Amino acid sequence: MSQNGQSSSSSSSAHNTSSSVSSGATLSSMETLPTQDVVDGDISSEEETKPQVWGRLYPVGKTFRPLDMDETKSEYLFGRDSDCDVPYTSKEMARNMCFLQMSKKHFRIFKESTGDKDTFTFIEDLSSNGTFVNGQKIGKGKKRPLMNNDEIALAMPKTRVSILSYIFVNAADTDQETLPHEMKDKYILSKLLGRGACGLVKLAFVKDTCRKVAVKIIETKQFSIGGSMQDMHEKVMLEVDIMKSLHHPCIIKVEDVFHTDTRLFIVLELVEGGELFDKVVSCGKFPENVAKMLFYQMLVACKYLHDNGITHRDLKPENLLLSADKKEESIIKVTDFGLSKFVGENSLMKTLCGTPTYLAPEILTNAGMGGYTKAVDCWSLGVILFVCLGGYPPFSEEIKVMPLQDQIKRGYYSFPAKWWGGVSENAKDMIKRLLTVDPKRRMTMSQAIKHPWMQDEEVIRWAERLMHPDIETMPPPAVPISPTSRRKRPLSTASDDPDSTSSTISAANSTGSHGDTNPEGTKKKLSKTSLDDVDDSTRIISNNNS
Repeated sequence: MSQNGQSSSSSSSAHNTSSSVSSGATLSSMETLPTQDVVDGDISSEEETKPQVWGRLYPVGKTFRPLDMDETKSEYLFGRDSDCDVPYTSKEMARNMCFLQMSKKHFRIFKESTGDKDTFTFIEDLSSNGTFVNGQKIGKGKKRPLMNNDEIALAMPKTRVSILSYIFVNAADTDQETLPHEMKDKYILSKLLGRGACGLVKLAFVKDTCRKVAVKIIETKQFSIGGSMQDMHEKVMLEVDIMKSLHHPCIIKVEDVFHTDTRLFIVLELVEGGELFDKVVSCGKFPENVAKMLFYQMLVACKYLHDNGITHRDLKPENLLLSADKKEESIIKVTDFGLSKFVGENSLMKTLCGTPTYLAPEILTNAGMGGYTKAVDCWSLGVILFVCLGGYPPFSEEIKVMPLQDQIKRGYYSFPAKWWGGVSENAKDMIKRLLTVDPKRRMTMSQAIKHPWMQDEEVIRWAERLMHPDIETMPPPAVPISPTSRRKRPLSTASDDPDSTSSTISAANSTGSHGDTNPEGTKKKLSKTSLDDVDDSTRIISNNNS
């Protein structure tokens, strides 16, 4: 089904293609113009007859179809009645779990002009069970203005997650004009999904299929790549080609890249299971087998990046997305990798140093000025594993005995028995080897995959089944071999492992109270857990920083 391109107020509408779901009829030029007025080459029948679009609806789920609302009608009625402009009468709709909650006349969208000739779009709720805009019920017989990128949902279930919804795009108030021409022909840019250290992320729709994607928008003024505009373009495209060449089930797919003189647009696979951060906050902490299954995915994804010469530098739960709402059925998706190539390593690190919870000590020691290796990602994964198993971060501003950055630089943390009593010693040992202050002695991704805690065939089969659903059985890679390896290496032992000194550090057995185990704090804190009453004598201080 074709989609309309960018609309405009005059002749540029000729560039658009008409959607098959539009209810406006299209007349030929001979029906709309006197014959004597037609002069060869002066009039385009497509320009003269194509009705202008004033609003578009893009389906969020698979049940609805896209709709262009054009100037042949100022009002569109939606419902189960066959007389509606958009009737929900198909067999597919009838099988939907929310079908019986829909009214014969459920809602209408219409335009109204004010005295000063301004036109506004409204939505009126005609239903008994409710029409929702951005999660808020309108109420039967009531109307409200409909704004660009509002989400319209019908009969929302108790879970508050609608499976019958649209995104409304106001054709007169869209970001399409800012897009490169090639991107404008292929995608419709929609609502804001989030903001990061390097730019905005917006929802977008592929025109011909209405498939949802995410678009990361980075201002080129942040770029560290010098030289002429042509040089910058070539260098950016080189980095983009590397990112697009990555294919791994646990890494967000880069689908397309466009740019103007002022912006870079990176089109990404859209993942809708939420952030790992939010899942930890809602659960408090994960069962050890679930944490291990998710952590295995993180390890193989980051090892894949490292094998391809990419260091992430900003691994944290907010940059680890889940493919499904249930963590037990979810694939981890690593995002925001390779951004330092565009915005500059020093610039990115200085930004991240403002919230250093997941940053390696060498980044803080060097004040974000570089001089570190891919080992920074191993430290970050150690912090993430601590959070998944403990439900709170190992380093916190709530620990008053020393500043947060000093805690990180010294590797100052503990495993209080009250919160860690049910966690295996192997899991704690994995964390200790990752949270080794000296990056040269810190465990690598390959070593982490070989760690005894990861030698769990059942959990690895579980993770592999999620990562590779088309493969019925896959033996667990107990001893993965890097493609670049030239010879086999024996499994590490306590005597020859460079991190063996960390195994002599005893885990904390403090009975001090940390507070509530169900974190409810902000993303900077993860939880409101109080750490003031932890016995400092039991905290681990890494002795590998010399």
